[in-house]
Amino acid sequence: MNRQPVLEGERLLLRPLQPSDWDALYAVGGKPEVWAQHPVSDRWEEPAFRAFFDDGLAGGGAFAVIDKARGRIIGSSRYGPVELDGAQVEIGWTFLSTDYWGGPFNREMKRLMVEHALANVDRVVFRVGDTNIRSRKAMEKIGGVLTDGTEEIDAPQGLIVHVIYEITRETFPTGPLAR
Repeated sequence: MNRQPVLEGERLLLRPLQPSDWDALYAVGGKPEVWAQHPVSDRWEEPAFRAFFDDGLAGGGAFAVIDKARGRIIGSSRYGPVELDGAQVEIGWTFLSTDYWGGPFNREMKRLMVEHALANVDRVVFRVGDTNIRSRKAMEKIGGVLTDGTEEIDAPQGLIVHVIYEITRETFPTGPLAR
């Protein structure tokens, strides 16, 4: 699976993240309100955001999300490594400028990413902080199905608990993301 294609929709262009995107992306993600419900709530601080940004570049799969009408970066998302012998991939590490919350932008971004992924794997998973109500509601809006799985990570910030949502080839064609 190509984890860094160029994906284009009606409103958005997703292209591979580049080192030169730092200033524009930090202007969006360097705000406390973006990360307020996230398990790593200090990610808005420059050292934490720099580590997040550098990890996205190093790991591959990271995108700059661009509002086509305004020609500016409004956020980022990523594909994780393909897992389980090519059967699944994770989509995550997503954030958008607060100006783009609650509208059609997250849905379009996820539709583009899920369509591309499901052309190559059977299942897309999303790990969401268990107390991140905003992201959990967004997952439900796009048809993510809450699984029985959870994941605990012992991080410098303390114990982080993720719940796991999925979209499969079987659920996607009739779900909210389908065209």
